[in-house]
Amino acid sequence: MGRSFEVRKAAMMKTGLQKTRLYSRFGREIYVCARQGGANVEANLALKHLIERAKKQQVPNDIIKRNIEKAQGGTGEDFVSVRYEGFGPGGSAVLVDALTDNLNRTVSEVRACFTKVGSKLGVKGSVEHMYQHLALVSVRGVDSETVLEALLTEDIDVIDIEETEGVVEVTGDGYDLDKIQGVLDTVDGLEILDSEQGWFAAESLTLDEDDKALFEKLVTMLDQCEDVQNVFHNVEL
Repeated sequence: MGRSFEVRKAAMMKTGLQKTRLYSRFGREIYVCARQGGANVEANLALKHLIERAKKQQVPNDIIKRNIEKAQGGTGEDFVSVRYEGFGPGGSAVLVDALTDNLNRTVSEVRACFTKVGSKLGVKGSVEHMYQHLALVSVRGVDSETVLEALLTEDIDVIDIEETEGVVEVTGDGYDLDKIQGVLDTVDGLEILDSEQGWFAAESLTLDEDDKALFEKLVTMLDQCEDVQNVFHNVEL
């Protein structure tokens, strides 16, 4: 894996380390995606690629199917996306993304996590400006020139591209993830190994041992919040 690509991947802390949380996270995302864009995976590329990522994480087919059917039937919860921005231990900058059907419950739980480690939530925009929204896609089967040509032909901007031991790693605009995957799906002989989008800090922060212990406690508590989907931070672990 290329150095810059590896650094970006390491900078994105994702929740759902336990299988039950992982399944719950993907289930909610699939439900919301299917409800917003429709259940036809050929017409809803975001859903198609989300299902592909879920399967790579070994999310059971029945969970995928159940949430799609729930979205079709309109019988599920009315989830909304919400982002919280906070300042953690040692001046760390944290973004917390959640899907919730109860905003009051979620903000209370997230705020409590920060408060318990002597930290606090910030106002909208107080942290996000320190981040870039990026898409990371790694592929194999073709060289970097072939990948770059395919993407530029479709007017997709490429921020960075690296090739290491037969694996091509593409960094693009986070909002272009589905477009990038859609184009690469048409390249003969190409296999998409991994794809992700997230928020990446422009600069990383190193904490001392005391602040690092508090930060890890914060992340653990956020991971235990049912509504939290992703946590992004600028701490070098």
